[in-house]
Amino acid sequence: MLSGAFSTLGRYWKPLIGMALTLFGAATLVMAVALVVAASTVASKWDELTSGSPDAPDAAELVPLGVAFSVLMVLGVAAYLLASAVVQAAVPVVLQEAVLGRPIRFGAVWSRAWSRAWSVIGTALVMGLVAIIPMAFFMTAFAGLMVYLVSLGDEHGVLPMMWFGLLGALLVAPAATWLYVRFSLAPTIVVFEKQRPVAALRRSARLVRDSWWRVFGVGLLAYAMAAVIALMIQGPFQLAGALPGLFERADTTAERSGGEMIALFGGLMLLSLVSQLVAQLFTAIFPPLMVGLLYVDRRMRTENLGPILAEAAGRTLPEQYGPPPAQS
Repeated sequence: MLSGAFSTLGRYWKPLIGMALTLFGAATLVMAVALVVAASTVASKWDELTSGSPDAPDAAELVPLGVAFSVLMVLGVAAYLLASAVVQAAVPVVLQEAVLGRPIRFGAVWSRAWSRAWSVIGTALVMGLVAIIPMAFFMTAFAGLMVYLVSLGDEHGVLPMMWFGLLGALLVAPAATWLYVRFSLAPTIVVFEKQRPVAALRRSARLVRDSWWRVFGVGLLAYAMAAVIALMIQGPFQLAGALPGLFERADTTAERSGGEMIALFGGLMLLSLVSQLVAQLFTAIFPPLMVGLLYVDRRMRTENLGPILAEAAGRTLPEQYGPPPAQS
């Protein structure tokens, strides 16, 4: 699986990296513009906000700034989520041609991935509901722990909340993990077989049924490798962003002005966005590529996909590689 994923990435890096770079670059640009607009809006009043003087603006005057900042950030996050969905659809599109040994151009990847992006989003939302339940219990336990530490051991009913969250997470997490792995092939099925989200989830459950541990292990390895490589990429950028704060000013008695604080914060955020973009080029491609190969492998083993691929290799139009017809 690993060799196949790296081989596919090496042969088809242009459409894969090109699609991810274009989409995540556009989403990063949207978020950067939102950050610049919000920072420039606050910069003119930064000194007044931090001076503590009686002339500082009150909360009512800051409400429009908060609303504008929130709207801009929501637009940025929406752009990022849409970009992620299109990239997640683009990987199986490229893999469709890779298993047939055929080249594919950027335009074809874009058109086919965009047509399935909304179904991928629907599938991701359903899978996200599976993961959010144990996460909610975990966050409850974490919040209780933080309150307990801040209050220096004064309970105030916090310990029951901690135990409730911890036990809930321990009880729900195994079932959520089992379901998530059962549904893990669904995004690939949405593209390969042009299925709707619910049908893709059912189809994924059937394909994973007799090979749960193998799918779990390969998927875990793919996401773990992607996370480690992302940390290795982001580390130097974060270190470079922290360098200005490591050097003291010549005039140690003077405080930084509002403009300097905005510039420093903006620089840190810019480097963070750039490092996230570079890391995302790998983390958004490699795990879906491994999962896509798992899908092909499961169909090879259970549904004799080889003849279907051999027949599709002689056609010029993209095939959907649908499930085999039901036995009468």
